[in-house]
Amino acid sequence: MGSEPAHTTNLIGKRIRSRREDLGWSQEKLGVLIGIDESSSRARISRYELGNHEPQLGIARNIAKALEVPLAYLYCEENDVAELLLAMQAVKGKRRTALIASWLEQVG
Repeated sequence: MGSEPAHTTNLIGKRIRSRREDLGWSQEKLGVLIGIDESSSRARISRYELGNHEPQLGIARNIAKALEVPLAYLYCEENDVAELLLAMQAVKGKRRTALIASWLEQVG
């Protein structure tokens, strides 16, 4: 993806849509998963993705949880850092601790 910032006026919407599509989910499914009424879920998620509305922090947190991404991923301006966040989330426990320690040694 590269290290350049994501050039979009709607970064959060772009990240939501990308992850939702990676999971093969409809807008309606995501909306229902975060507790939006089924009759309006597609429209609300569409507004977030298009940048017509930005979700409040609590809703963004629910979206991130449903999409199984860190909340920071939705707000991350740099694509490569966003991808790193996703990769780090997949690493658990002692492996994550060791990976972070190793990285810190290299940059410090």
